[in-house]
Amino acid sequence: MQNFKIQPLPISFDFETKEILKALNKASRALGELKGDIKKIPNSQILLDTLALQEAKDSSEIENIVTTDDEMYQAMVDDEVLNLNAKEVKNYAFALKKGYNSIQEKGIITINDITKIQEVVSPNHPIRKLPGTNLKNAKTNEIIYTPPQNYDEIVLLLSNLEKYINEESLQDIDGLIKMAIIHYQFETIHPFYDGNGRTGRILNILYLVQQKLLDIPVLYLSHYITKNKIQYYKLLQNIRTDEKWEDWIIWMLIGVEETAKETLIVVNNIKDLMDFYKKEIRENFTFYSHDLINLLFKHPYTKIDFLERELKIHRNTSRAYLNQLVEANLLRKIKIGKTNYYVNEPLMQILKSR
Repeated sequence: MQNFKIQPLPISFDFETKEILKALNKASRALGELKGDIKKIPNSQILLDTLALQEAKDSSEIENIVTTDDEMYQAMVDDEVLNLNAKEVKNYAFALKKGYNSIQEKGIITINDITKIQEVVSPNHPIRKLPGTNLKNAKTNEIIYTPPQNYDEIVLLLSNLEKYINEESLQDIDGLIKMAIIHYQFETIHPFYDGNGRTGRILNILYLVQQKLLDIPVLYLSHYITKNKIQYYKLLQNIRTDEKWEDWIIWMLIGVEETAKETLIVVNNIKDLMDFYKKEIRENFTFYSHDLINLLFKHPYTKIDFLERELKIHRNTSRAYLNQLVEANLLRKIKIGKTNYYVNEPLMQILKSR
């Protein structure tokens, strides 16, 4: 294993076998349907905020950073929340948005962009300059893979990866297949001291957006990887030891298909719930507005401050609106410390169902 040497991209392999193309067809159909249904929700920022947090939670769990949904959402709306793991999840969500904004602006993904994402995901863990990093079996603590140890080699491989991501002429294959190749290569280079998995999973979805396979980053594979964690690491390792690319590509394509179908259900459930809230508030209250609906669905947790700021209303008016929604059983009021939170519980249940 110690003789393994990472090959620069593109890799010489038949990535269009019958089985791969069969899995690709299913994944592409499911992804296309998801892309279309996302447009049914007028304010896509709502999906970006809510689903990005679930992705952040799932991706962090792969690295044994575990938090509850309540802790996570409290951390997103309250900077004083002290739960360290919740803050890690919050950083992940911010890093994802940072990368998405960069793609919208530039249309490419550079190593500089990836490094900036890493700085948010795992601060103080830059590109490795010191030797000693090894990947170990979680149960036996045995070293199963030693990534490049030389800084110059790491930078060279990252430069090659950047070129592969942005220059389609290097390998004319479908974007979903390329995403799987890019993910393998990034995780195998393992360029940072910590946070490689989380940064690599952000890179997955950003690449799909860059390739216009999705308009916004809402297809998150971390839940699929979490459910199949042992197989995930095994398939990556099988490429390094036996060049078993087909198994890995098919597994990732199945992940895209399954995740797209799951996300489609979540998106449509959120849309139905939004329609219900619009109807209930419009028919029963004088303070209905699109901005109010957006606030109630941007995060499951809402505070008086948010309505005061976003709707430009007095604090007492904001409090009155939210309390009326509580009385109508549209929100649940909870107090943690000195802060009152107003929770959209049906939205919370939809997001938990992923």
